[in-house]
Amino acid sequence: METQNQTDVAEFLLLGLSEDPGQQPLLFGLFLTMYLVTVLGNLLIMLAIGSDSHLHTPMYFFLSNLSFTDLCFSTTTVPKMLVNIERQSKSISYTGCLTQVTVFSLFACLESLLLTVMAYDRLVAICHPLHYLVIMNPQLCGLFVLVSFCISLLNSQLHYLMMSQLTFCADVEIPHFFCELSQLLNLACSDISTSNILIYFIGAILAGVPLSGILYSYIRIVSSILRVSSSDGKYKVFSTCGSHLSVVCLFYGAALGVYLSSTVSSSHRKSAVVSVIYTVVTPMLNPFIYSLRNRDIKSALWGIIIRMA
Repeated sequence: METQNQTDVAEFLLLGLSEDPGQQPLLFGLFLTMYLVTVLGNLLIMLAIGSDSHLHTPMYFFLSNLSFTDLCFSTTTVPKMLVNIERQSKSISYTGCLTQVTVFSLFACLESLLLTVMAYDRLVAICHPLHYLVIMNPQLCGLFVLVSFCISLLNSQLHYLMMSQLTFCADVEIPHFFCELSQLLNLACSDISTSNILIYFIGAILAGVPLSGILYSYIRIVSSILRVSSSDGKYKVFSTCGSHLSVVCLFYGAALGVYLSSTVSSSHRKSAVVSVIYTVVTPMLNPFIYSLRNRDIKSALWGIIIRMA
C-alpha cells in the first residue's frame, strides 16, 4: 500500500459506535445526557468542597482534584463525538487527533496516580490516625498532586512525540469514537515495533506501579481493620475508604475489560463500546459514589441548594 508523509494526512475518520443512521439520535441523546450529568456532578463536588471549610482536609483536596480530572477526561472525547453526530460528520483533523491522544493520555494517567495518592491518604488515616494531619500536611498534599501532574504531562508528551513521528496509509478510518492510541498505530505504515515496545513499557510502569501501590495500601488497611475488636468499629473504619475502593474497582475494572476485549475479540467496535465504561461512565458515576456514601459531601451539597433557593 502506498504511504504518505504524516504531514500530508489532513484528517482521520472516526467511525463511532455505530454507522446506522437510525441510531445516531439515540446515541446523541444518551451521550449528551451522560456528559451533562458528568459536568454537573463533578462541578458540584468541587463547589461543595471549596465552599465548606469543614471539607478543607487532605481527603477532600484529593477528591476535588479527582473531580477536575474526571471532568477534563470526559471532555477530551465526548464533545467531539457529539459534534460529529450532530453535523453527520466523521472527520477529525490530524492536529486535533494528535491533541486528543495527548490530552487523553494526560488525564488517564493523572486519574490513575490520584487514585493511588488517595489510597495512601486512606492508609495514613486508618493506620496512623494520631499523626494523620502531621503526615498529610498541605505541603505534602500539594506536592503529591504536582508530581502526579508532572508525570502525567511527561507521559502525554512522550505519546505525542511518538505519534508525530509515524507515517500513515491512505486508510484513515478509525473504528472508534475518539482517537485511541492502539487504533492509530494500526493505521501507521511505518515500523511501529519500537512504538509498541515503548507503549507497553510506559503502560507497565504507569499502570502497574500505581495499582501495586493501591493494593499494598489496602492490604495494610485490611490488616488494620482485622485488628479492630468490635464489628461496629470495623464497619466504621472500612466505610471511610469504601467510596474510594468502589471508584478504583470501576476504573481499573473497566480499563482491564477494554484490554481483555481487544485481546480476545478481533472486533474493534466491541472494544470501542467497552471503552465507553471508563471514558464516559466512570467519570459520570464517581460524584454519585462519593456523594451518596459520604454524609459530609451530602451536607455541603444541601447547604449549596439551600443558599441558592
